Amino acid sequence: MTSAPDLTVVHVPVSDPRVRPLLRELGDEYSRRYGKDAHEELARYPDEEFTAPHGGVLLLLLEAGEPVAGGAFRRYDAATAELKRIWTHSAHRRRGLARRVVAELEREAAGRGYRRVFLTTGPRQPEARALYLATGYTPLFDTGADPETLGPLPFEKHLPRSPRTTAPTREAATQ
Repeated sequence: MTSAPDLTVVHVPVSDPRVRPLLRELGDEYSRRYGKDAHEELARYPDEEFTAPHGGVLLLLLEAGEPVAGGAFRRYDAATAELKRIWTHSAHRRRGLARRVVAELEREAAGRGYRRVFLTTGPRQPEARALYLATGYTPLFDTGADPETLGPLPFEKHLPRSPRTTAPTREAATQ
């Protein structure tokens, strides 16, 4: 594995055109792995759920101006952010980019007052499962079971308090 290059982290809305190639490739890969069109599932959540104050900001890592990895989080409940759409472009894998995306998402979620992160990954994504285990996530499923018999694999991680906390309020999340 080569080391992660110098990258710029930018916060963008889901509608930013630089996000489309990552989500398209993500949908294509999920469609191949699971044998059904996954693009509709990726579009299931409104973009507003991934923007402030609803508890989410899409992070996009750029290298020489091109998107190489990204992810998002959304409000799951008052204390919990849910990570979604974590992705590394196929030409840039095995460089530590997904770890960096997860760390940046956790940092941003903690800064917004979240105390816990929740996520699910699919049973046919062993590299995602390994990533979450390696980055300190607790599996909320029997790790000895055949993943295909479990469906989505849930994980959680408790976050340290951040000095810059702007907790989303119930009122703000419904406006």
